[in-house]
Amino acid sequence: MKRDRTFAAAWRAAFARRWSIAGRLTRLYFLCTALLLAVSSAFLYFGLSRSLVAQDRALVSSKLRVLRVLLRDNGNAPELLRNEIEHEAGEAGSLVYFLRVIDGDGRTLVETPGMAAAVPAAAFPVPKAGVDQMGPEERETGDGRAFLMASARAATGEAVPSLRVVQVALDVSHNAELLGRYRLNLVITFLAGSVFAALIGAWVARAGLRPVVRIAHAAHQVTANRLAARLSSTQWPAELTLLAQEFDGMLDRLEDSFRRLSQFTGDMAHALRNPINNLRGEAEVVLARARTPEEYQQALASSLEEYERLSRMIDGLLFIARADDANAAVERRHFEVRAEMEAVREFYDALAAEKGVTVTCEGEATLVADSMLVRRAISNLLANALKHTPAGGTIALAARSFVAGEVEIVVADTGTGIPPEHVGRVFERFYQVDKTRDHPAKGAGLGLAIVQSIMRLHRGTAEIASTPGRGTRATLRFPTASS
Repeated sequence: MKRDRTFAAAWRAAFARRWSIAGRLTRLYFLCTALLLAVSSAFLYFGLSRSLVAQDRALVSSKLRVLRVLLRDNGNAPELLRNEIEHEAGEAGSLVYFLRVIDGDGRTLVETPGMAAAVPAAAFPVPKAGVDQMGPEERETGDGRAFLMASARAATGEAVPSLRVVQVALDVSHNAELLGRYRLNLVITFLAGSVFAALIGAWVARAGLRPVVRIAHAAHQVTANRLAARLSSTQWPAELTLLAQEFDGMLDRLEDSFRRLSQFTGDMAHALRNPINNLRGEAEVVLARARTPEEYQQALASSLEEYERLSRMIDGLLFIARADDANAAVERRHFEVRAEMEAVREFYDALAAEKGVTVTCEGEATLVADSMLVRRAISNLLANALKHTPAGGTIALAARSFVAGEVEIVVADTGTGIPPEHVGRVFERFYQVDKTRDHPAKGAGLGLAIVQSIMRLHRGTAEIASTPGRGTRATLRFPTASS
């Protein structure tokens, strides 16, 4: 049983894969049209059949009423009654029906010529006691013809009324032939309409999907060197406008990513070139002539500094790469932000004193986050602030919490500030405001990028606000623990 279900599922999946969207739309349009034609044909056919039956029954009942009136008004004048019946039958036109009057003893008083051979009196339903009329009901005669028959009791209009039985028979054999021709016409109409619907459906589906083909062709033209093409400039159907806009948005993001990647590659090459060139230069100088052990030690110490610089750069890149992983684990715990800020301040106390910069801490807040990552973010911001704050300046570390549970950490300095055109890009990897990047005191430009990655891991935000000549304010906002 399980194998049969698996086979059926595989067969349905393979069958579904073979149909294109145009094919599916055509098939759906064909099935809907065929169903509509079938229902309409059935409705028309059974409607005509019921209409014919209703008309025939109404005619038979009408003839019965006429005969009963004739008997009541002309019961004592059989010749007049005979003339009326024969005259009525003579005006039947395309309808074939018969009329008969029988007396109480079962003798035929008058009937339509030829009725005895076509429809014997015994073929009619006999009125039961207490029932004036039987029928109309359809019966077949010995020759296979179908008649709608009815019989009823009637009284003459004489002083002493005589009881009579009137019989009416309507030939309905032509109804079957008429319905057969009508049924054949409906079948032909159904088949022709279905084929026509399939052709029209295929044409409509392909015409409707033509814009999708154009979008696919436009997407095929997009390469790494051709990202400037956009789809929204073309007039698309309303259903595809959103797709075109989203496609253009994707191209915008791809173009920006390629630009950033190109810039990142160039910046990384430049950042790696400097220490490597320094190492190579020192090695060439040392090997140019014989050196004393002290000179070799000095050269190795200088090389070690460059190796440490390369190691920090590689560690930073690896950290950012891991932080870019949406599934990266973050070890969250409750801790006091003030304690982490004090630890970072103490670490940089000696450097701050050497530069003549005052570092302060204020505020209290409890945060649920990875304390080591938060300390690293604060450390990077403080190190960056120390680089750009002159002697006599101040750097303030502050923390505060909000009623909603959010926590904000601020690092504000009174340094040189950042020009407005650079503020929006300081979190990019290897980006440096001062383009003269060969200065040995400068970092690799990864400090703020690491801060941004740490905040992204915590689903928070990092913002920079700066005024040239007055200082810079960096703000880290952490969401509530529940979010």
